[in-house]
Amino acid sequence: MEIGLLSYDVADLCIGKPPLRVLSAAASIADALTAIKLSDDNAVSVWSCDHSSSKINHLNCLCVGKICMVDIICYLCKEENLTSPGAALRSPVTVLMSKDPGIVRHVDPSSSLLEVIDLMLEGAQNLVVPIKSRNRRKQLSRSSTLPPNVTNQSIQQFCWLTQEDVIRFFLSSVGLFSPIPSRSVESLGIIKADFPSINYHSPAISALGLIKRSLVDQTSVAVTDNRGTLIGEISPSTLDTCDESVAAAITTLSAGDLMAYIDCGGPPEEIVKKVEEELKRKKLEGMMELLSVDDDFSSPGSKPGTYGRSSSYSVRMVRRAEAIVCYPWSSLVAVMVQALAHRVNYVWVIKDDSTVVGIVTFTEMLQVFRENLESMIV
Repeated sequence: MEIGLLSYDVADLCIGKPPLRVLSAAASIADALTAIKLSDDNAVSVWSCDHSSSKINHLNCLCVGKICMVDIICYLCKEENLTSPGAALRSPVTVLMSKDPGIVRHVDPSSSLLEVIDLMLEGAQNLVVPIKSRNRRKQLSRSSTLPPNVTNQSIQQFCWLTQEDVIRFFLSSVGLFSPIPSRSVESLGIIKADFPSINYHSPAISALGLIKRSLVDQTSVAVTDNRGTLIGEISPSTLDTCDESVAAAITTLSAGDLMAYIDCGGPPEEIVKKVEEELKRKKLEGMMELLSVDDDFSSPGSKPGTYGRSSSYSVRMVRRAEAIVCYPWSSLVAVMVQALAHRVNYVWVIKDDSTVVGIVTFTEMLQVFRENLESMIV
């Protein structure tokens, strides 16, 4: 059975995954925003070429990064963009891209499971895997809905492979690793005591750097009280389900009020009024325009701060600002199930009194499985 597990390659983990939506590196942030709202994924891939060009050389066309809603929100929150977010959206999409080229990596479909894990442990968040091209007519039909600079690749399509995909694969074969999955996260030594946090009453804008850090680390920002009790979180995965108007909320609200604003039920009217009043006081008329975002992507009855993709997407993906938690004695497999069920890459670890002990992430879990896979080879 162990040998069979090691025989799996990247292609086996990509079965059924949808093709990536492609964005040219020459596109604007506004193009990226439109592409994200049209996509069922949290991110769009950015490529070194324009796939809509008839002169494209696919051999030299590479995915050079990815852009998500959190990237756009954080960019709009930068001090120099507060007065004119509209102008900021006209900036090239490349200003949002990570300086670390290892975040996105191309891999061959025949790459082994061990090679995939090693790349992820080295920092790769998304592995770009080629898949078989689909029917040309279907591609043209999908492309007709795309904004300028956004197309689907006509000759070769690709999909993402993420940590979540690999952890889900391991869960399906978790019995092979017995007794490791039944051990507590504390006994395995995978609780990270170093994590980003902010006080409930602190200005949300002071967490901007922490949000960026948690996006890179695929974690979250804990919101705590003065005793270290976990009240909630400001999570990139939650912000990804919002629209650009959340930048106005981050600029004006406390961390606690921001959690209420991004809750999946929509922001309370009093919180929205508070944002508007604070924007007027600070004379940020441009940010006021973000609050009135109302386009073809908005769902019926949606409010400012709720994400306007398709209603089916909202039902499937929108999360609350309530943190997902476990305890030091929780088993590895239980924590895996929690994270996968909530579509996050981490679970907070708390004591009985709700004070934060640390965080367990997919990265630490992958390290555990990597070490055990290595022992199968020896």
